[in-house]
Amino acid sequence: MTDTVERVRVEILVDQPLLRRVEQIAVDAGVSGYTLVPLFGGRGASGAWRDDQLSGAQAKILFLTITSRTRADQLTDALADLLDSHGLLLVISRVEVVRGAKFD
Repeated sequence: MTDTVERVRVEILVDQPLLRRVEQIAVDAGVSGYTLVPLFGGRGASGAWRDDQLSGAQAKILFLTITSRTRADQLTDALADLLDSHGLLLVISRVEVVRGAKFD
C-alpha cells in the first residue's frame, strides 16, 4: 500500500477584486502552490450571486491549497482581518496525500 501523509486543505472563497491580495498573503505565509477555480454563482448570507462576465465585480474565485498545518495556521492568521472586513469564507480540512513533501 502507498504511504500517505496528513496535510491541511485550505479553501477560500474570494471576490475577484481581492484575489491578488489573498495570493500575496498566501505567498508571504509560505504557501508555495495553490489552484484558482472560477465559480459561476451561489447563494450565501447576502443572498444569491452570479458571475455576470461583464464587469467581474461579483465574480468569485475559489483559492485552494494543500499545505502543512504550520503554514495553514500562518495563512489563517494573516487573513484574520480580511475574514470579517470582506466576508471571506475560509474552510480548513485534514487530508491524506501521497508524496507529502510536495505539500510542505
